[in-house]
Amino acid sequence: MRFRAVILLGGKTATGIRVPREVVERLGPSKRPAVLVTVGSHTYRSTVAVMDGEFMLPVSAEVREHAGVAAGDEVDVELELDTAPREVTLPDDLARALADDREARRFYDGLSYSNQRRHVLAVEGAKTPETRERRIAKAVEMLREGRV
Repeated sequence: MRFRAVILLGGKTATGIRVPREVVERLGPSKRPAVLVTVGSHTYRSTVAVMDGEFMLPVSAEVREHAGVAAGDEVDVELELDTAPREVTLPDDLARALADDREARRFYDGLSYSNQRRHVLAVEGAKTPETRERRIAKAVEMLREGRV
């Protein structure tokens, strides 16, 4: 489904696209459908969210850079229902740490794609090996305790 929208600025840096209700309805019964979003020539995976009663899609800084767009731009948007499984690839060091702690691994495996991805991104975002080790230890501890 195609529609035209303005990339809205919310706060200092957060941006998003308002999705017309009729577009969401045509995607199926879910009010939060997983979708493939194409802006310009860049396609990314996302989920439609409801914010203040409006259907919205996030547009991260990375997406804006790849698509060559900015807040305030009017863009053509194409949405397609994303039915492919969402799987997070664990970095080897985090995978080893989870393999050594059955309880943490069990809890991690039960998390949503977004929450699994959040833990992986925190580890991968570390700039030093020491920080990476601390983040892995913290993630394992939180997961063992059943905290996201």
